[in-house]
Amino acid sequence: MKLSTKGRYAVMAMVDLARHGSGHPVSLADIAERQEISLSYLEQLFAKLRRNGLVRSVRGPGGGYLLGRGTDEVKISDIILAVDEPIRATRCHPSSATGCKTDRSRCLTHDLWEELGSQIHLFLRSVSLADVIDNRIIGQARMRHDLPAAMAAVAAE
Repeated sequence: MKLSTKGRYAVMAMVDLARHGSGHPVSLADIAERQEISLSYLEQLFAKLRRNGLVRSVRGPGGGYLLGRGTDEVKISDIILAVDEPIRATRCHPSSATGCKTDRSRCLTHDLWEELGSQIHLFLRSVSLADVIDNRIIGQARMRHDLPAAMAAVAAE
């Protein structure tokens, strides 16, 4: 699955906003500088994030953006979906009876890739901005990867 820069940058910017906001508006120029993202690109992303209620804007001197909800309420999947980034691993259209092959049939691995896309969506829906900010993501993948080895060691005893 490929996640475009639109989704990745939106998540990076939201994490930056959550980390540096602390109840005070943060300017997009500051986020752009810290995250090395084009200001005009951020403006486009934040327009979509605002329309989806994930951020709110404050005008005037000292203005900028605030989170629209608490960090524990904003899921990473919310951010990605707000900027129109589909979370799927197949090249077929979701919920379509036809597949991606020229004869409109599904490829042999369609269900595999569709399930992968579902698992990615479930994972991103389970992770909040607070989880990312508080570093509660680090080590989870390693723990899951090491689990079979640990189970085999226990079984061998």
